[in-house]
Amino acid sequence: MQSLVGESIAVIGSGIGGLSTACYLADAGADVHVIEKNEQVGGRASRLEKDGFRFDMGPSWYLMPDVFERFFADFDRTPSDYYDLTHLDPHYRIFFKDSAERSSADDASGQRPRAHGDRVDVTPDLERTKAVFEEYEDGAGEALERYLAKSRENYEVGMEHFVYEDRTRLRDYLDLDVARQARGLSLLGSMQGHVEDYFDHPKLQQIMQYTLVFLGGSPSNTPALYNLMSHVDFNLGVWYPDGGIAAVVDAIAEVGSELGVTYDTDRPATAIKGREGAFVVETPDGPLRTDLVVSNADYAHTEQELLPPEQRGYDADYWEKRTYAPSAFLLYLGVEGDVDELAHHSLVLPTDWGEHFEQIFEDPQWPDDPAYYVCVPSETDDDVAPDGHSALFVLVPIAPGLEDTPEIRDRYRDEVLADIADHTGTDLRDRIVLEERFCVEDFANRYNSYDGTALGLAHTLRQTALFRPPHRSKAVDGLYFAGGDTTPGIGVPMCLISGELTAEKVLEDRG
Repeated sequence: MQSLVGESIAVIGSGIGGLSTACYLADAGADVHVIEKNEQVGGRASRLEKDGFRFDMGPSWYLMPDVFERFFADFDRTPSDYYDLTHLDPHYRIFFKDSAERSSADDASGQRPRAHGDRVDVTPDLERTKAVFEEYEDGAGEALERYLAKSRENYEVGMEHFVYEDRTRLRDYLDLDVARQARGLSLLGSMQGHVEDYFDHPKLQQIMQYTLVFLGGSPSNTPALYNLMSHVDFNLGVWYPDGGIAAVVDAIAEVGSELGVTYDTDRPATAIKGREGAFVVETPDGPLRTDLVVSNADYAHTEQELLPPEQRGYDADYWEKRTYAPSAFLLYLGVEGDVDELAHHSLVLPTDWGEHFEQIFEDPQWPDDPAYYVCVPSETDDDVAPDGHSALFVLVPIAPGLEDTPEIRDRYRDEVLADIADHTGTDLRDRIVLEERFCVEDFANRYNSYDGTALGLAHTLRQTALFRPPHRSKAVDGLYFAGGDTTPGIGVPMCLISGELTAEKVLEDRG
C-alpha cells in the first residue's frame, strides 16, 4: 500500500544507505529527490575509470548474497535482472609474512630473488579448508566445523531478530521473547577471546579474524557476536558481481529510477533549515523545499555542519569521544602483464598484527609492518583493464586523522610496493602504467567523513545495536539518518538494510 503519496522527501547523499532508503520511500508513494555532492552516485562505493582501467574505489567484496536477494525481492525483482555473479575460487588468498625467505642467488630467469612465504587459499570447499587447518594444528579441522556451526547460529538468529528488527531502546532487549532468541548468542567478550576458545595457532586466529576489517575494528575491541562474519565468509561464500560493486550501485539506482526517484549529482547540501513539512535544504544550485529529509551524509557532518546548534542531537564532545573505524592508504594501479601470484582477493598479514591494530586504535601512527589487502578484479573480469594489463588496488588500514602529506604518501607507497614484492613474489614497480592514490585527506574531502575515516563508527561493544546513533533525529521531527553510522552498521549489506530501517521509521511516523 502506498502510504506516503503526496509527501516530498529529500535524501542527502547517495551512498548505499541513501539509495536503498530512496527505493523504499518511492515504493511507498513518496516523491523522492536524491542530491549528491560528488559527480556520481554511490558514496564510498564510487568507481574510478581512467585510460581503459576501472576500479571500485571503496567496497570490493560481495558478501551476504541473501541480503541483496531480499532487497531486490522487496521490489519484485532479482539481482540477476541487473548483474551476474561469479562465485570466487579461492574466496581469497592469505600471504603470511613470517615465513618469507630469500634465496642467496638469482633464479634461473635472472630476476631478483623472490620471497617464498607461507600461503593459504580459502576456497569454497570446506573439507579442503578443514584439511588446511589441520596442517597447522591437530584438531583444528573439527574446531572449524564447531566454530562455523556457532557462527551460523549467530547469523541466523542475529539477522532475523536483531538486524532486520531495529531494537533502539533498552527495554526492547528485556522482552522475554527477545531474551529467548538471544540465549546462546556470543553477545559479550571480544573476538580475540572467542577465537582463542577454538584455535591456538596464531595464523588460524588471524584467518578467523580478518573479517573484522569490514567492521572497522580489531580483535580486542569487537564483540564476539561478530563471529557471524565467518558464516558469511565460509558458508555463504565470496562473490563477484560482473562490473564490480559499481554495477550493484547502478542496479540499486536503476531500481530507484524505475520507482520514480530523481537524482542530482554535483549538488552538495550546505545547510538544513526549517521543520517537518517545510524543510529547506540549501545547495549551491538553490534551495530544495521538501516535507521530510533523510541524511545519508556522514552523521557527524550532518549534525555539526548542516544543522544549527539548537537542532543537533549530539554535541561536538560526543563525536570526539567515539571510536572510529580506520582510514586507509589506497593505491589504484594499472600494470603491464599478469599478476598470477595474487588472487582476486589477497591479504598480506604480518606475524604479529596486534602491533598494526595498536597503531590504529591505541597509538595512532603510520604502521611499521602493516597488514593490507590487494584486490585484482582483472583476475575475474576482463573488462576492467586493457588487453595485456592488470587492474588492482592496494588498501592499507591506517588510523583516521593521521598527518597525510604528499611526502608521506611517496614514502609509504615505496614501502608498500617493496613489501608486496617481498611477501607475495609480485614486483609491480617496473610495470606500473597508471597510478592514483587516496588517503585520509581524500576521505575527509570527498565524503565529509569524520577525521577521514574510511567507514565511520567502529563496531565496539559500546557502539553496537542500540548504542549507535538512531535513524530518527533526536532533535528535529521529520529528519532521519541512513548509512553505516546507524544500525545495523558498516558494510554494503548493512547499509542496504539501514535504508529499509530508515524507511520503516518514516512510515511509522507519516505513513
